[in-house]
Amino acid sequence: MKDLKPNIDSLDPIEVASRDEIGAMQLQRMKKSLREAYENVPFYRKNFDDAGIHPGDLENLSDLANFPFTVKSDLRDNYPFGMFAVPREKIARLHASSGTTGKPTVVAYTKNDLDMWSDLMARSIRAAGGKPGNIAHVAYGYGLFTGGLGAHYGAERLGCTVVPVSGGMTERQVNLITDFKPEIICVTPSYMLAILDEFIRQGIDPRSCSLDVGVFGAEPWTNAMRHDIEQAFDMHAVDIYGMSEIIGPGVAAECVETKDGLHIWEDHFYPEVINPHTGELVEDGEKGELVFTSLTKEAFPIIRYRTRDLTRLLPGTARSMRRMEKITGRSDDMIILRGVNVFPTQIEEQLLRVDGLSPHYQIELSRAGRLDAMTVKVEVNNSSSSQAQRDALANELADNIKGMVGVSAAIDVGEPGAIDRSAGKAVRVVDNREKS
Repeated sequence: MKDLKPNIDSLDPIEVASRDEIGAMQLQRMKKSLREAYENVPFYRKNFDDAGIHPGDLENLSDLANFPFTVKSDLRDNYPFGMFAVPREKIARLHASSGTTGKPTVVAYTKNDLDMWSDLMARSIRAAGGKPGNIAHVAYGYGLFTGGLGAHYGAERLGCTVVPVSGGMTERQVNLITDFKPEIICVTPSYMLAILDEFIRQGIDPRSCSLDVGVFGAEPWTNAMRHDIEQAFDMHAVDIYGMSEIIGPGVAAECVETKDGLHIWEDHFYPEVINPHTGELVEDGEKGELVFTSLTKEAFPIIRYRTRDLTRLLPGTARSMRRMEKITGRSDDMIILRGVNVFPTQIEEQLLRVDGLSPHYQIELSRAGRLDAMTVKVEVNNSSSSQAQRDALANELADNIKGMVGVSAAIDVGEPGAIDRSAGKAVRVVDNREKS
């Protein structure tokens, strides 16, 4: 693999600033962000007032712990535009992620927000080893999902030539990589393995291709998968983190020279880690739930947002800003399947729309070849149903899930009583992916 360590002179000065400088900038920006959220977003005004706290009470960064959390249901309850801090006419773009009741979580950006996001994605791609003049093959999905456009504008901001392929059509992905010879690919790690399979199917040695670095995000992945990808392609595999509610990809990124966790771009996002059960802060280095407060967002400020992602904060290494360990799991029941957020309640809603199926179900996750797969196990109401009737019910549920949730699922229709009953909390998700 090539040595892709970025030139220190190309870094933003804040990336290598002292912790005192970073802290001073954070405090100044946090005061402004809290004030603007309180003054312009009715939800935050009520939330702060109910907690007996005011933006003026923030004197030190540690005072943020006195402010209430924001959770995903708050965003859903204010659908579609209730969380915006600027008039709708000043919104330059809307994105959305999946919600738990059919309504998406809507996020907004002013022109300044888009510029900041592009800057941070450019910083992230540069940290991964990308350089101006490189060709960047973007295979994240485009549209309301933030991945494709986030990577696209960031790569352009860095000075790359962008190939906006989006996801799917794997044969064409390999053809374009072979013909255009990109140095960078931005894609989910699981889909990169599908691309690997297509290289092999076409009889092309993946180690002979032009790729030097992959910027992988949108789903958890292991260091073992990193090793497999790096060995297969003779390339660097680098992690990136983000979520739509914070800004999209580019909240944190690994540096290619260390690959030891993701540096959080703390000049724009303030991280905390809490005990997911008590809500109390834990010490840096202790595992817990990641919480973010935005420091510079105009259209959609976010205050102490509980991401539900489990990680720990670590000191900086290749950059001054603190690192977060690779995400190891979640504190809720959300499934991340091929980059799409799926909640069991979404599956349940679609199941309840199908006459002839009982409300009992279980979701089984597996790894089919290189890609994650989901099977929804359900029951018929009537044991005398014919196979043709069961097939029709399965097709109806599969279509409902695909149409509303956006992922394909296999449906296993069993006899009444086939799903295990529990006297306590039902086991809705069985994840066999690590066993595959």
